[in-house]
Amino acid sequence: PHQTFRECTDCPEMVVVQGGTFKMGSPDVEHHKEEYPPHDVTIAQVAISRLELTFDAWDACAAHGECRSDISADWGRGQQPVINVTWQDAKQYVEWLSIVTGKPYRLLSEAEWEYAAGTGKTTLYFFGNDDAMLDQYSWYGVNAQSHAHPVGSEKKPNPFGLSDMYGNVAEWVEDCYHEGYRGAPADGSAWKTGDCTHRVVRGGYWLSRAAALRSTSRDWAHF
Repeated sequence: PHQTFRECTDCPEMVVVQGGTFKMGSPDVEHHKEEYPPHDVTIAQVAISRLELTFDAWDACAAHGECRSDISADWGRGQQPVINVTWQDAKQYVEWLSIVTGKPYRLLSEAEWEYAAGTGKTTLYFFGNDDAMLDQYSWYGVNAQSHAHPVGSEKKPNPFGLSDMYGNVAEWVEDCYHEGYRGAPADGSAWKTGDCTHRVVRGGYWLSRAAALRSTSRDWAHF
């Protein structure tokens, strides 16, 4: 746990996250029925990108002809987080990493993402319930000035060593979207049945309110 590594020059830096069992979801069915019921999930040890994917990393894939080269950047490229990518784009990128490295890169499952963001805690955020502390860890509606920021810039990582899990840009995960967790996998795997024209998006982004950055908060988009 906490070991970092990079498997090629253009590959993202990875950090090893120790597995564990945690309570996924929210008990507040009245206000967050899409996060109900809370349920125990066991996560295996997994390596996760330490930072959100940058345009530099994306453009390396595009230069090899494996990713789209026409992704527009609203605030520049370089170390800015890649934006305007579809779920299929994200899948194409991790497939390219698998080819380049010979290792099984993939999108996180929704359960893995929630565990990694919240570090297994049952509080609203990994640091507790006080959203005033978000300013130390995330770019969001209060402080982002309506735009994304270079990855890992100025904000602290969480205890797992992961940056920008809350805010900056939202992140695709593997799962198909369901309106709640009844029947959800308990082993940390992705939920791949149901209406898979809607895929889960996590983490909030530069315009999000604090409530949308909670570790359990969920959203979806057409894939």
